[in-house]
Amino acid sequence: MFITLEGGEGAGKSTQIARLAAFLRGLDLDVLETREPGGAPGAEAIRALLVSGDTGRWTPMTEALLHSAARADHLARSVRPALAEGKWVVCDRFTDSTLAYQGYGHGLGVERINALNELVTEGLRPDLTLILDLPVEAGLRRAGTRPGAEDRYERMGRDFHERLREGFLAIARAEPNRCAVIDAAADVETVAGAIARAVNERLIAGKT
Repeated sequence: MFITLEGGEGAGKSTQIARLAAFLRGLDLDVLETREPGGAPGAEAIRALLVSGDTGRWTPMTEALLHSAARADHLARSVRPALAEGKWVVCDRFTDSTLAYQGYGHGLGVERINALNELVTEGLRPDLTLILDLPVEAGLRRAGTRPGAEDRYERMGRDFHERLREGFLAIARAEPNRCAVIDAAADVETVAGAIARAVNERLIAGKT
C-alpha cells in the first residue's frame, strides 16, 4: 500500500509519519518511510534548491518542474522498487502538495499541475492520503519554532498559505474515497490515533 501525508506548514507530518510507520510495523508490515521533495539522492539534491533561499528565487512553473524532477527520481529509485517488493510506503508529501502549493498557492491552476503530475507518476496514485488540516496562523506559529533553514515556503505571504489550505481541502472534497482529513490542531497522540483509525478502517480492516 502507498500512503501519503499532506498538509500546510506546521501540520506535524514528520512527527505523524514516524508514528504511523511504527503502528504499521507493529502489525508486522514492512514499511518504507520517505519524503518529497527528496527520498532519493538526486531528489534530495533538488530539495535543497526548493526549501531554502529567497522566496522569489524561482518562478511558479520552475518550482513545479523542480518538484516534478525530484519526484521522478524518487519514484524510480525508492517508491516503485519498495512497492514491487511488497512494502508499505509512507510518504511525507506527494502530488497533492504540487497541486496545492503550485496549483492553488501560486495560481498555476489545476489542469496544468494535474497534467504534469500524470506525466511524472504514469498513473501511480496513493491508496490513502491523510490531509492534516489546521488554521494557517496555528500552523505558521508551529513552523516558526522548528530548527533549521528549510523555511522558504514558511516565509511566503499569509494569502499564499490561505490558498494552500483551501487547495488541500478542495482536493479532499474532490476525492473523498482516497482522502481523509485529519484535525491536526489536536495534540500529537490524538492526531496519531485519528490517523491509525483511518488507516485501519480504509486499508486494513477485513484484509488481514
